[in-house]
Amino acid sequence: MKRADRILDAAAELLVRLGYRKVTIEDIAQRAGVGKGTVYLHWRTKQQLFDALLLREAIAYLESLLAELRRDPATVLPHRLLSFSFVDVQARPVLRVLVTGDTRPIQGMPADRPLRSQELLATKRMFDLLVSHGLLRDDVPNLPYAMSALNSGFYLVEGLDPQAAELEVRAKADSLAFVVRHALEPPSPPGPEELAQAAAEIIAVFEDLIPPYRQWIYQG
Repeated sequence: MKRADRILDAAAELLVRLGYRKVTIEDIAQRAGVGKGTVYLHWRTKQQLFDALLLREAIAYLESLLAELRRDPATVLPHRLLSFSFVDVQARPVLRVLVTGDTRPIQGMPADRPLRSQELLATKRMFDLLVSHGLLRDDVPNLPYAMSALNSGFYLVEGLDPQAAELEVRAKADSLAFVVRHALEPPSPPGPEELAQAAAEIIAVFEDLIPPYRQWIYQG
């Protein structure tokens, strides 16, 4: 696993620096300090290698989120959930290029690649849990769309407004939290017991989902 992670680390660095189209298996092997054949022992194709990389990055983000939910169940409040995620994703170069609208690093990746990321992130299941525990307002038209559009906008705005780059990540996350809190959450949040139950259910979802994906990363 350590060797596989060294190869994936090399692929991550080259993806961000050169882009998918320009990176070769030879480049990755050289950067990782292994032979080209060693890379193919882990993943049969370049596409499979990068699928594994993106899955590993998604799992690392999820494990960070789960650790925060265990530490403080109130993180399940949508404004805190999205704010934490924003800061965490910005600190992960591979995930950052996937969500900020800069498509250059991923140009050339097959459109039908089996990333499984949407299933892994369990977006709909987590949204449904937030709704069922009363953590989101019930009077917002097209609530799933509104929440997705609001959250995505904070990631995409830098590509549209150069001045956005001048703000610190924490300041952007605070703005996101404020808007979500006042636009999408009920005036009075549920009590500690309800928050703890919601956090526990979300944790359980991902504890079931993560292991088979991690196995796929390292065993192809």
